[in-house]
Amino acid sequence: MSKNICFIDGLEGILKYREIDINQLVELPYDAVSYLLIQGELPGDQELAEYAACLHGEREVNREVIDVIRMCNFNVDSIEALRTIVSFISQFDPDINDSSPEGNMRKAIRLIAKIPTIVAAYFRIANGKQPVPPDPSLSHGANFLYMLRGNKPTQLEAEVMEKDFILSAEHELNASTFSSRVTASTLSDLYSAVVSGLCTLKGPLHGGARAEVVTMIEEIACPENAENYVLDKLSKKEKIMGFGHRVYKTYDPRGTIFKQLAKQLAEAKGDMHWYNTAEVVENTVIRELVEKKGKPIYPNVDFYSGVIYKYMDIPPQLATSIFAIGRVSGWIAHCFDQYEKKKIIRPRAFMLDEC
Repeated sequence: MSKNICFIDGLEGILKYREIDINQLVELPYDAVSYLLIQGELPGDQELAEYAACLHGEREVNREVIDVIRMCNFNVDSIEALRTIVSFISQFDPDINDSSPEGNMRKAIRLIAKIPTIVAAYFRIANGKQPVPPDPSLSHGANFLYMLRGNKPTQLEAEVMEKDFILSAEHELNASTFSSRVTASTLSDLYSAVVSGLCTLKGPLHGGARAEVVTMIEEIACPENAENYVLDKLSKKEKIMGFGHRVYKTYDPRGTIFKQLAKQLAEAKGDMHWYNTAEVVENTVIRELVEKKGKPIYPNVDFYSGVIYKYMDIPPQLATSIFAIGRVSGWIAHCFDQYEKKKIIRPRAFMLDEC
């Protein structure tokens, strides 16, 4: 059942994947959490080793993919290129027309494995550099940073990236997951369903919000500017990016973990500048909206993840695509669930009035 893939208590700030609390899951490898979402249970040591080996062995993309990346417009957000390339690589998948559970699982592994490679290759080519081949010995998070930079990350950076992917992996029937399920409900192929998710994730009210947080933090520039920035935005009734959530009426549990990770990175780098800037923004928003007006508007998943990207020198143009790297396992879990139902999703028009 789809409700068992993810559980959210928006009043208590609880998030679970497959009935396991997110605070426990962030201590696991991304590969284990991906397996959990798709297979419905945590893998044993042997199962994890086999699943990870399959993922790590499918990371490379062929020359034709790199050629298409070179033809992309590098002045747009990377999510634009990612949705095009994911659609393109479907043509090279030998299982594209195999809709059996086994065929879909092979496609799922390729998608999870290759999307980080595509994002990293796009970034490097856009910046006049050669793509870095994946390293099968590295974890999902460490390998992505390695392909992005050309050198291996610190242990802390690798752990933070891994946790970022886990925290992004699943969140119930959000807009992109719902669009993926709608596509899967027609019995269209898995690549098409993932492309639907990517197109929906792009929106600034969904995955695109993370990129806007990075831009906002850069615009504020320093802690001394943060309070006046927020007050000016609020006086104009403008949204502060990274705050508020349709489900959570308290602190987003993912936001809590991201805040801790942002502080760890800041301390490790000996540079509290961006963390302190973000904290002033948070304190001002909570004072003005929560304490004075009683509105449950707290940092969501995007806010401190944007701070993390600043510390790891990840540009705003990559933020939404990196969100997709983590989320693809969740989309696939929902698609598999929808395939089993063999029933098309067809809401009635009058339901739009409730959106």
